[in-house]
Amino acid sequence: MATVTAGKFIGRCTQLASDVLRMPMRHLWIDYDEEADIMYISFKKPQHATKTVEMDDDILVRKDGKEIVGITIFNASTR
Repeated sequence: MATVTAGKFIGRCTQLASDVLRMPMRHLWIDYDEEADIMYISFKKPQHATKTVEMDDDILVRKDGKEIVGITIFNASTR
């Protein structure tokens, strides 16, 4: 991970908190596989997806019925 000053890190976390609070989900789990450069974002634990929708830009949307339960982002470090 690149070196980041404390102030810049806190600013990024504050912006993230602001963005997350505008989402309709109240819980969020994030896992990052550095070797594969894949980020997994789950909105439910355990995440029981019944369908995966592949988007055009290296993103998979995991659904249970009509509800989105997770997102997988490939090449996460370059976004």
